[in-house]
Amino acid sequence: MAGQPVELGVLDAPLAIESAFELPPNRFRLLARSLEIWLPVGFLLVMAGACFLWPVIHKIPSPVAADLAQPNLAPLTPHHLFGTDNVGYDVFSRILYGGRVSLEVGFGTAFLGLVGGGMIGTLAAYYGGAIEAVIMRILDVLLSFPSLVLAITIATYLGPSELHVIWAISFFAVPAFARLSRAGTLQLRESTFVLASKLVGTRDRRMILRHIAPHVVPPLMTFALLGVAIAISIEAALSFLGLGVPPPEPSWGNMIATGQQYLYSDPDLVIIPSAFLAATVAAVNLLGDALRARWGML
Repeated sequence: MAGQPVELGVLDAPLAIESAFELPPNRFRLLARSLEIWLPVGFLLVMAGACFLWPVIHKIPSPVAADLAQPNLAPLTPHHLFGTDNVGYDVFSRILYGGRVSLEVGFGTAFLGLVGGGMIGTLAAYYGGAIEAVIMRILDVLLSFPSLVLAITIATYLGPSELHVIWAISFFAVPAFARLSRAGTLQLRESTFVLASKLVGTRDRRMILRHIAPHVVPPLMTFALLGVAIAISIEAALSFLGLGVPPPEPSWGNMIATGQQYLYSDPDLVIIPSAFLAATVAAVNLLGDALRARWGML
């Protein structure tokens, strides 16, 4: 009868308990999507905190001070978490300082590509005509060269250093960002709200900053994450070839290059920096894929 409590049988109790703790489908999807974003974000934050803050708040051995009395120590040795290499460098310290280089190169290159390429592509598409034709032909020529070969050429000419690696990678990152920003600006240039703003006399600078940039920048930011992963990989390749950060300054790339000589006797010297490199690149790529899927971009 109505108003009377419904009695559950003994066989119905487990089903009731299970349904009480079951997440609704929409909440489960939301949680899964949030984990797709926050897991790589958490990893990158922990990595950045360890690389930039841990050496400041906790004393660790210098990455360029070799202890010749303690070479080839195994991982988990007291005061040497990842052991030491063949000349006595502390591997853990060099991993942290090498991570600084990778993150600085990756995000520095993405920032320069986003700002420089975004401005070039937006201005070319907005004004059009001969300006657009000349700029895009120059960018097409730059994109026709293999990126790694071009980076090696520029790094060889400038000399090995972290700053030169950033400039070398940014040189071919700018055209990719410029083409993407140009495509977005071309779609917006003929839109109703842009044409209406032109009719009321809005200046070009205000038009670009207030009406076009807010729509063009978000896709560029998600594309920049892909650029971060590529830049980290190229920096490691250049350092592996001796064109990146010069030894004894640490870099994951030159650590792998040095460790390959002892691959059979001490594989940890290659496995540890390779694992950090792969995990960082994977986290950036996963974050970029999650943001593109969430925002429906690219």
